[in-house]
Amino acid sequence: MQDSRLTLALDRAEPLPPAGLIAVFGPSADADLSGLPKERVLVVQGFRPDHDAWAARGYSVLPEVDGEFAAAVIFLPRARGLARAWVAEAAARVGSGGAIWIDGQKTDGVDSMLKELRGLVPVSEPFSKAHGKSFCFPSPGPGLFDPWVAQPLMPAPGFRTMPGVFSADGVDRGSAVLAEALPARLPARVADLGAGWGWLAAQILAREGVAEVHLIEADHTALACARANVTDPRARFHWADATRFVPDQKFDAVVTNPPFHTGRAADPALGAAFIRAAASMLKPDGRIWLVANRHLPYERVMAECFREVAEAGGDPGFKVLVASRPVASRRAASSP
Repeated sequence: MQDSRLTLALDRAEPLPPAGLIAVFGPSADADLSGLPKERVLVVQGFRPDHDAWAARGYSVLPEVDGEFAAAVIFLPRARGLARAWVAEAAARVGSGGAIWIDGQKTDGVDSMLKELRGLVPVSEPFSKAHGKSFCFPSPGPGLFDPWVAQPLMPAPGFRTMPGVFSADGVDRGSAVLAEALPARLPARVADLGAGWGWLAAQILAREGVAEVHLIEADHTALACARANVTDPRARFHWADATRFVPDQKFDAVVTNPPFHTGRAADPALGAAFIRAAASMLKPDGRIWLVANRHLPYERVMAECFREVAEAGGDPGFKVLVASRPVASRRAASSP
């Protein structure tokens, strides 16, 4: 495998401290950590598929950072607020003078982060490769980055989110369109796949007939927000990859606004995986309500997975599809 930008940068820099844990914030499953001593690495990863991938490779993994560290590596996230929060967290937990590394793509704001940090701390000469940069700076310890600590956002009355979660600053239009299309009465046992910070689940709970809503969400921070936002005792919370989740009982209905991006790239296969997973979770007479951008070709996979499919609402940008009577074992037969 070709050496990554971070690995090459580490080779050219001052040696890492000879002892102590190294916190690695936000590495995707395909990140290269070969330049770090595995036995001293704590991966901080709250996205369940990536979390499980690192755990399967034998790394120590937590969804949230805990403890003190000799050094830290931050894989820069797209959300500026989350990136700043991770820098503040690293500085608070890495002793004064310990190295904090930043690795990121230009498209994720690494140049802006470099410029901001240069105004606050001494920064190493950045190593550039593959449209991104790696650089480091000595931790100033607690205090300097306190203004960067993550603060709750209020996207809708009675709801709070945190920087970095999907649609953190307001209700996603697709979810709003889906909620408008839901009938006044729903079946008893409902799953919200990709539940985010809980707004759609709250709309489901407002319908007649609902006895349980299972919020299934891969983003640990988003699910923590949902727990705070949805206090109805009928809510159940699952930190899980929706495409792999296996319920203890089949659901009567699934409601979902599935993601269709992997990073910045559009990935309709992800939505298709949600559809196949939903079909496998439903009772024989179960039903799914799904919202998607109108350009996404989900009708074909819906028709493969369900015997009855129809459009049930939408607007010029979004369509709501409803399907019923799932085809048995469709996920096992069709998963990519």
